[in-house]
Amino acid sequence: MTMTTTTTTKETKAQRVERLKRSRNPWDGLEEIRRFAREGFDSIPPEWLGTYFRWWGVYTQGDGLGVTGGQNGEGRALQRFMVRIRIPNGLLRSEQLRTIADLTRRYAHGIADITVRQNIQLHWVTIEQLPDLLEALGRVGLNTTSACGDVTRNVTGCPVAGVDADEICDASPLALEASRMLAGNAEFYNLPRKFKISISGCRVWCPYPEINDVGLTATTRMLHGTSEIGFSLRVAGGLSTEPYLGARLNAFLRWHQVLPAIKGIAELFRDSEVLREHRERARLKFLFLRHEWTAESFLDELQRRVGFEFDPAIEEHPPADVYRDHVGIHPQKQPGYCYVGAAVLRGRITAEQMHAAADLADRFASGELRSTNMQNLLIVNVPRLNTENLARELDEIGLPAGGSAFFRGTVACSGTEFCKLAITETKSFSRWLVEELEERLPGFDQHLKLHVTGCPNSCGQHWIADIGIDGKKMKVDGRVVDAYYFCVGGALGLHQATARPVGYRCPATAVPDAIERLLLRYLATREAGENLRRFFARHTDTELREFLAGEPVDAVTRDLPPVAVRGTGELTQLAGGDGD
Repeated sequence: MTMTTTTTTKETKAQRVERLKRSRNPWDGLEEIRRFAREGFDSIPPEWLGTYFRWWGVYTQGDGLGVTGGQNGEGRALQRFMVRIRIPNGLLRSEQLRTIADLTRRYAHGIADITVRQNIQLHWVTIEQLPDLLEALGRVGLNTTSACGDVTRNVTGCPVAGVDADEICDASPLALEASRMLAGNAEFYNLPRKFKISISGCRVWCPYPEINDVGLTATTRMLHGTSEIGFSLRVAGGLSTEPYLGARLNAFLRWHQVLPAIKGIAELFRDSEVLREHRERARLKFLFLRHEWTAESFLDELQRRVGFEFDPAIEEHPPADVYRDHVGIHPQKQPGYCYVGAAVLRGRITAEQMHAAADLADRFASGELRSTNMQNLLIVNVPRLNTENLARELDEIGLPAGGSAFFRGTVACSGTEFCKLAITETKSFSRWLVEELEERLPGFDQHLKLHVTGCPNSCGQHWIADIGIDGKKMKVDGRVVDAYYFCVGGALGLHQATARPVGYRCPATAVPDAIERLLLRYLATREAGENLRRFFARHTDTELREFLAGEPVDAVTRDLPPVAVRGTGELTQLAGGDGD
C-alpha cells in the first residue's frame, strides 16, 4: 500500500494581501461599511479589519501598548479606529476645519493630530459612528479615500502655494488635479504598496520631494529667448527602515507634461510584479535598491509609457539649510496681505483649538487655512493690519505664531498611544522633552529639527532631522522601559543626507540630559557661522556619542543591524510600516 503525503505551503503575508486585493476593490465597499455599522464590530470580517478598511483611511487602533503583547510584529487592537482625513496640498477652508472640529469633539475624545503629510487624524472612532463621520466630511468636500492602503496617498505641496512672495509658481492646481486623477480611481486601487507624491512651486521645497515616490519641484528655463516654468523630477524617495533619497531624472517637465508623467510612474509602479513578492520591499525605491534600476533606465521606461520624450533637465538650485516650518508673520505676494503660521506642538490639536482657528480665519482673514508637513497650521490672506491681533489670539488658544526652537522644531509620530507598530510613547514624551529643553536651554536660538519616531519605520521622519530619535526598549534595573536611539545630521536640499546612526541609546527619561549635553557642546565649540548640520559633519560618531553620554561610550551594536543605509556608511534595520 502506497501512502501519499501532501505538503501545504503556508501563504506569506505578501501573498495574502495580494490575493485580497485581487479579489475586490475596497472602494466599492461603502454599503458593507454601513452594514458593519448596523450590525456592530463583531460582524466585521478579518479581511476588512486588516486590509480593506485602509483604502478608506481607516486603521484599527492599538490598545495603548504598541507592538508589545501582540504577534507577527503588530500589537493588539481595540474595537476603535483611527480615521485619516486627506487634505490635498494642505488646503483647508474654515467650514471644513470647523466640521473636523465638530467630528473630533463628537467621536474622537476631543483630540486630533496633524500629520507629516498635511492630513488630520482622528482616533477613538467606533464602527457605528464611521458612516456618519464619512458623510459629514463629504458634505464639506473632504474625504478619507486613499489616505491609507496600497494606493496614492495624500498629494502634498507647498502650504503657502499661491501666496508665497518668492514662489516660482503656484503648483497647487497640479497637486489637486493629480489627487483627483489617482485617489479613488479603480485603475490604481491595487498598487504594490503606498505611493507618495509631492508637487511644489516654491524655492524651498516645503513638501520634501526627496522622500517622495514622485517629487516635482518648479524651475525656470530660457527657451528661444522666452522664460518658461517647468519642473524637475525625482523618483523613488522614501524613508522607513531603509532610507533612499529620490533619484533625479534627466528631464525638464513642461506644465502640461506633469500629469501624464505622474500617471505613467503610477502605472510603472502598479505593473512592477517583482515588488509584490515581499511587503517589506514593495516600495518604488526597491527597484533601485534591489533590482538594479537606474535613473536612466527609469526615464527610458517612463518615456516609453507616456509616448513622448522629455527635454533634458536644466541646472537647478536646491535650497541650502532652509528652515521650512512657516511659523510667524510673513508677507504674501499680494500687496498688503500676510500669512500667519501657528506652531502646533507635535501636531496634537484639540477640537476647541480647531474651532477657534476656523473662527479666527473668518474674523481676521478670508477663511482659508493650510496644514503643513511640520504638523503646523497657517492662516492665509490676512490683511497686514490684522496680523498682530491674530497672532495674539492664536497664542491665547495655545497655537503661538512663534516659540522656542524646540517648540517649533519638534515632530512626532502617533506612538504607542494609538499605533499597533510603535515601540515607545511619543506624543506626551515629546511635549515633556520640549518643556525640559526650554527650561535647560532658554537662550538656544538656532533652527533645530528634532524628530521623534516610536519605531524604526520613521513615520516621525527621524532620518531627515538634525536630531532624530527612534524608539527602542531597554532594561534598567531589571525593568523594561522606553528608550531612544540617536541619529544626527539629516538634511534635505543642497546638502541632502540621511541622518547618521551614531550608536548611542538611552532610556527615554535620559534623553533631555543627552540632548542638553550635545547642544551645550555645540554652543561652546562651534565655529563662526556653523550650524548644527556642519557641526555634526565635522565630528566622528565616537565624538558625538561622547557628547551625548558625557563620557566615552562604545557603540550599541545591536541597534546597528544588517542593511546599509544609502550614503551614510552606517547600518540600519530592515522592516516596514504603514505610516502616513
